[in-house]
Amino acid sequence: MIHTILGAGGPVANALTRQLESNNDTIRLVSRREIIAGKNTTWKKADLLTLTELSEASKGSTIIYLCAGIVYDAEVWKVQWPIIIKNVVAVAKENNARLIFFDNVYSYGLVDGPMTEDTPYNPNSEKGKVRVGVANVLMNEVKAGNLKASIARAPDFYGTDSTNSFFDMMVLAKYAKKEMAQWIGDANTKHSFIYIEDAGKAMFLLGQNPDTDNQVWHLPTTPALTGKQYIEMAAAIYKTKPSYFSLKKWMLWVIGKFMKVVAGTVEMYYQYDHDYIFDSSKFEKRFNFKPTSYAEGIKKMSETLYKSV
Repeated sequence: MIHTILGAGGPVANALTRQLESNNDTIRLVSRREIIAGKNTTWKKADLLTLTELSEASKGSTIIYLCAGIVYDAEVWKVQWPIIIKNVVAVAKENNARLIFFDNVYSYGLVDGPMTEDTPYNPNSEKGKVRVGVANVLMNEVKAGNLKASIARAPDFYGTDSTNSFFDMMVLAKYAKKEMAQWIGDANTKHSFIYIEDAGKAMFLLGQNPDTDNQVWHLPTTPALTGKQYIEMAAAIYKTKPSYFSLKKWMLWVIGKFMKVVAGTVEMYYQYDHDYIFDSSKFEKRFNFKPTSYAEGIKKMSETLYKSV
């Protein structure tokens, strides 16, 4: 069996790679930039936007995991994501491979209450509309009997050195240096975060169990806390004051004039001034999986990536 990871090198892809390596699986990493391969692992260069390159890099794949991340810009997403999903579906069909797509929750839009696998798509952002289109392409192929595929959804992640994780960058990294933390939006609202190693383990489990195909799965996530609760927990672990500064929408808009990645956050602000509650009970019951607690995850980070200076 060949496990092919498209968009290798990102946080989720790396966590999945670690799981596959520990299981002695044969792994193929596909990305534009070279990745130093580990045991039973090879790297193939390919651009997901170029079908011929992707087809060559994916030959012989048994399972394909789509973990790609592209520039955090709605206009780029509108152009590139439809091409990427079309190409990935094509190579999955070529190889009669199972496909697992790592997705976010943007397609749901603002939800009053917990997000579940049955939550209807109601995006209120341009990026969310793009994600609905991608999910529909995938599941329409499944319904037509052309493809075995599943969508693995997760909320914001933490536990990585990626600048895409605002909790890592704006809270843990700050407290490690005994600086004031930052929070986006209202710290009195609830927000779900998935520990990156749990995301990797969950993707691995879906790959190992073909009976999970052809449906949506919410990856294992500990119940949401408020921003203040996260801040107080992190401060206690880092033995520092729970001081923080809230970033308002207009502030992100101003910063976004100079930083494109921040500009991309402005339309997603609804996730930070309303409750953002992610329900993963379906996955937890199916696999008897207990997600890493926030206290445990933050403690691990305080001992590894974000040690106190």
